[in-house]
Amino acid sequence: MKKIIANFKMNMIGDEIKSHLIKLLAKINGKNEVVICPPSPYLALSDFILKGSAVKLGAQNICDEEEGKNTGEISGKMIKDCGGDYVIVGHSERRAKFRETGRIINKKIKLALKNGLKVILCVGETTAEKNLGKTKEVIKNQVEEAFKGLYENELFNIIVAYEPIWAIGTGKTPSVKDVEGVAKHIRDAVCADFSPKAEKIEVVYGGSVDNKNCSSFAKAKGINGLLVGGASLDVDNFAQICKL
Repeated sequence: MKKIIANFKMNMIGDEIKSHLIKLLAKINGKNEVVICPPSPYLALSDFILKGSAVKLGAQNICDEEEGKNTGEISGKMIKDCGGDYVIVGHSERRAKFRETGRIINKKIKLALKNGLKVILCVGETTAEKNLGKTKEVIKNQVEEAFKGLYENELFNIIVAYEPIWAIGTGKTPSVKDVEGVAKHIRDAVCADFSPKAEKIEVVYGGSVDNKNCSSFAKAKGINGLLVGGASLDVDNFAQICKL
C-alpha cells in the first residue's frame, strides 16, 4: 500500500471542495492510503465529507507555537479538533515566501507530534543547488535540522517528501534513478543521526506528479508514495493516481 497525498494549496472554496471530495470518494478503490490536505478554512468541512471513509485529512501548515498572539495562524490543537490526522511542514513555498528556517520547521514538527498529528516533511533543492551538485548536501542539512532533538520512536510518525524545488509546477521531473538515490540518501542521513532502525522511515516523491508519470515514481525503490499538487485538483486524474 502506498501513501497518496493531495496538497490542494490555495485552491477551491467550500462548494468546490465538497463536490470534488464526493466525486473522488466514488472513484477510488481503497488500494492505497489517501490523504487530502485542503486549505485550512475547509478542514472541518472536509472532515465531515470524509468521515466514515478510509481517506485521511491533513493540514497544509501549523504554527510553531501552541496558542496566543499568532494572528492568522492555525495550531496543532485546532487541526486535531477539525479532524486532521496529518500536517505538511517545510514545503518549499513556506521556506521561501514565509522565510521558514530549519529551526522553525523543527519547532513545528515537535508541536505536530505533541498534538498527535503525523508529519509530512518536505525537503528539496533549488535549480542552482542542483546545478552545483549540492542536492545531497542540501537534503542532508534539511533532514538533520528538522529532526534535531526528536526521539527515535517519533520518526515513524514522519513521512519525508522529496520535492525538488525546480520540479514543482514546472512539468520537469528528476529521473527515477535520481529519486531512488535521494530516498537512500535521506534514510542514510536519518540512520546516521539515530540508528539502523530509522531506515524504516517512509519517503514519498513530489514535484510535477501526474497521472502519466505517477506509476514510475511510485514503483521506484525506496519510495512509499506520492505527494501530488496541481494534479490533485482534477478529480479524474487524481483518482487514477490513487488507484495506481
